[in-house]
Amino acid sequence: MASRHDRQDQRNEVRMRALRRIADGVAAALLAVIFIAFILQIVLRYVFDWPVGWTAEISLVAWLWLVLWGAAFVLKDEDEIRIDLLDVVAGPRVRRIARAIGSIGIVVLFGMALPATWDYVSFMKVESTSYLKIRFDWLFSIYLAFAVAVIARHLWFIVGLLRAPRVEPIDPPST
Repeated sequence: MASRHDRQDQRNEVRMRALRRIADGVAAALLAVIFIAFILQIVLRYVFDWPVGWTAEISLVAWLWLVLWGAAFVLKDEDEIRIDLLDVVAGPRVRRIARAIGSIGIVVLFGMALPATWDYVSFMKVESTSYLKIRFDWLFSIYLAFAVAVIARHLWFIVGLLRAPRVEPIDPPST
């Protein structure tokens, strides 16, 4: 019989899977927008001899959102590129300390930049894109979500380092 704690963990896991599916769906939709805008631009320009700028603009906006959305909500920790020189040669304690220092540094730097980032994004409401008239504060708001997600992810990583009994060694990449 499953305990109440186990049932809560299962519900949390189901919720996390649903959130991951939503995040993946948003990324897929942004990729589809880029693809459709690209094809539409080719058709309008070369079939109808009607060059339009809004297709390039929507592609750029969708690309910006796709990259930052993906880095914030889709990319898993194990998918990130890291320099693992210390992980390969150091013991578990040194790895844990190095990872904690790196994550603390990221939290501090992103945290220090967050107020200025907020000010800049808020200020950009006075500008908009050329064709679609998307306000730049809406356009750049994804960076705020990205920055907060990076801070939260690294805080969670630090908590995991503190709670974990030991750090598992990372297998060196095969050549």
